[in-house]
Amino acid sequence: MLARLGITPAVDGKIIRIPIPELSEERRRDLAKTVRALAEEARVRVRACRRDAMDAARALQKSGELTEDELRDAEGDIQKLTDKFVASIDRHLESKEAELMKI
Repeated sequence: MLARLGITPAVDGKIIRIPIPELSEERRRDLAKTVRALAEEARVRVRACRRDAMDAARALQKSGELTEDELRDAEGDIQKLTDKFVASIDRHLESKEAELMKI
């Protein structure tokens, strides 16, 4: 099975050494693109969870378990949590991009 990573292991007695070369600028940019795509996927998942939670809250309101005021409060809390997690994803993305682009 070929991985085509450009890495050649060196056997030194009982030890296998794998020299990892420095990342090229092009490879760093590719990795940054991948990280951005993963962050966007995470944001989409958080928003899907928000939608599910909103739907569940509305169903509870329709069944009479929540009042309109409680529904509005629940929607506000759900939105605050969503904003918190999206902001966390954005902070991690910025941090990881800076780490990748640092030489």
